[in-house]
Amino acid sequence: MTPISQFGEFGLIRHLTRDLKSAQPSTLYAVGDDAAVLNHEGKRTLVTTDLLLEGIHFNLEYVPLRHLGYKSVAVNVSDICAMNGTPTQITVGLGVSARFGVEDLEEFYAGVRAACEHYNIDIVGGDTCASMNGLTIAITCLGVAEEKDIVYRNGAKVNDLICVTGNLGSAYLGLQLLERELQVFRATQHDNLGKATEHNESIHEKFEGREYLLERQLRPDARVDIIEALRKAGIKPTAMMDVSDGLSSELFHICTQSKVGCDIYEDKLPIDYQAAALAEEMNLNIVTCALNGGEDYELLFTCDIHDYEKLVPLDDVYIIGHVTAAEYESGKSDQPANLRLIPRNGDPMPLTAQGWNAFA
Repeated sequence: MTPISQFGEFGLIRHLTRDLKSAQPSTLYAVGDDAAVLNHEGKRTLVTTDLLLEGIHFNLEYVPLRHLGYKSVAVNVSDICAMNGTPTQITVGLGVSARFGVEDLEEFYAGVRAACEHYNIDIVGGDTCASMNGLTIAITCLGVAEEKDIVYRNGAKVNDLICVTGNLGSAYLGLQLLERELQVFRATQHDNLGKATEHNESIHEKFEGREYLLERQLRPDARVDIIEALRKAGIKPTAMMDVSDGLSSELFHICTQSKVGCDIYEDKLPIDYQAAALAEEMNLNIVTCALNGGEDYELLFTCDIHDYEKLVPLDDVYIIGHVTAAEYESGKSDQPANLRLIPRNGDPMPLTAQGWNAFA
């Protein structure tokens, strides 16, 4: 393994970003100076940053560095999509401990580059620094949008349709599968080498038929395709977020900021067969997983009911409910009290935001 100290900070940056070619005409000057130079010709610039910490957001015992590089870009691109914008550039910040070598960072950057090629965006800068422990990733994504096209969280209106893309809960179930097998592997290591080897040979059987769930967790894809499809259909959402912390949490954000309530229907929630099967095997409630699992990086949006006929033909877009007038508890006006799940059978149930909370 090549020690990072052999390159030095600037040598490492040059090594990792060599041969980068710009895909965006707005990139006037990328890596190599104190700041990138961009020209967006009067459009609004969108900026988002996500911080990913080893031990909090990812576990390198089962997350390949190349997949982690791709995911680190995708989660930022997803935020630009949630504003109805077009991603254009990223900067990459890394805090790296001494246990990593240059080859490790090459693997990470291979994933970053693959994502940039997929989303047609440019790497235009960043920073790399030594860290006392683990790996820290800070990626900033820039995007552009016309002012009239930007969608915020606070625009949902009574009677709007509530829509979600893709399916829900699959990333969470993928994580549960990886964590389960990691625990089994650790237990066999404490037992004896023979059983550990036996587990290594059988782990592929445990994952067989569940590759989609693993992909959803390890290599999610931002829904740039949906943003393009909505534009072509002439649909501008009234409010939008990406589903990173869980559907219920994102609904709370939209309803609170829009000052509305909502009804969503259990039988309308899009759930993948592999996710449902694994949830049953692990004795988990699949609806709870779909509502609170997080890391799906799908889009949750509301739109005018008059756009119904335009929505129906769109692939991978599902209408799961509608917006209602806000109802508040006495003395509380900061958060609507009528966010409800309508089950297949039975009375409406209040939604509770139980999604990912990094400080919990």
